[in-house]
Amino acid sequence: MRILVTTTGSAGHLTPLIPFLDAIRAAGGEVLVASRVSALHRIRAAGYDAWPLAEAPDAERSAVFASSRGLPPAQANARALEVFAGLDAAAALPGLLDAIRDWRPDLILSEASEFAGRLVGAHHELPCVIVAITQYAVEHELRDATDAALTRLRDDHGLRARDDRAETRFTLLPPRLEHPAHPGPSGTHRFREHDAPTNGSVAAWFPPDEHPLVYLTFGTAAPQMGFFPGLYRAAIDALAPLPINLLATTGHDRDPADLGPLPANVRVERWLPQADVVRHVRAMVCHGGTGTVRGALAQGVPVAVRPMFADQPHNAERVAELGAGLVIEPGLAGLAEAVHALLADDRYTARAAEIAADIRALPTVDTAVDVLKKLIANDGLQPGPAGIHGLSR
Repeated sequence: MRILVTTTGSAGHLTPLIPFLDAIRAAGGEVLVASRVSALHRIRAAGYDAWPLAEAPDAERSAVFASSRGLPPAQANARALEVFAGLDAAAALPGLLDAIRDWRPDLILSEASEFAGRLVGAHHELPCVIVAITQYAVEHELRDATDAALTRLRDDHGLRARDDRAETRFTLLPPRLEHPAHPGPSGTHRFREHDAPTNGSVAAWFPPDEHPLVYLTFGTAAPQMGFFPGLYRAAIDALAPLPINLLATTGHDRDPADLGPLPANVRVERWLPQADVVRHVRAMVCHGGTGTVRGALAQGVPVAVRPMFADQPHNAERVAELGAGLVIEPGLAGLAEAVHALLADDRYTARAAEIAADIRALPTVDTAVDVLKKLIANDGLQPGPAGIHGLSR
């Protein structure tokens, strides 16, 4: 079983794939991850072979993302689609066609914001699996724009469309974390990760005492977008006076020293495995990224969410609807009060625990391998001499 994986490569897009890739490799499958050249270091750091794809000009990508700041979420996401389903996909297509020709995969596994993989998979009649990185509602609101963008790419590059087979969809979200009106296509396969090992460092930093531990993280993208150090320092200043211990992370590329002197009850690190942290915390303050929110709730930890962009407003809204956390407005007004409420009112922890139980009830990612094998076995097409069902590039 040879699986070609495609991703835009940023941390929030690659991370949801890793549990599936680990399961495939553990079952004896071969994995090759194709992504932008600038993201290959993340793939190799995760222990996987990488296939380099060309990049869209950075100036063009940056201009589109810059133009989306301050827009309502739906408009901002539509601008981001111009990058993912436009600039990035067009740049990636030649390299992916080469990968299929040279490596001859049995199936393509693509994260949901990487679109070139599904296009070349359809062209070569390979089964394709999409791995969600957000609630399905985020994809749903962009469905028409996505279809139009992919049609343009197919036409521009002379690619064949898939005739009658829908793409298979994997997600790590339980149904409760989806928007009730748009829970995802019927037949969506839902899984959970295995419990990650712990190294014990967090427990060593904060010996048990009367003060609960709160975790502050704004993910990996926000520090690169002008939110550091200002937002971080403001959050620390708001939370430090509470009777808590506070652990914060700034991201790999931001120096905690830039935050200045810290109160005695605050510790700041560049990056920590979230699964290792959330076992020890009573509440989390975060940006509302899908993986961050899911990881906290999987351990029954309620969240205070200060959403910024992309899928984050959707997740903040869902967390509030479920009673598993609170939403913080821009400017961080009410942040300390929200964290105090999460710690003092057991109802938030109880709601988070209900979601944790939902996640625990899902099958583990190991069972996803059986789905992949069936897709390959039931493909119904015999590979041609080039291993790509007889179609030439």
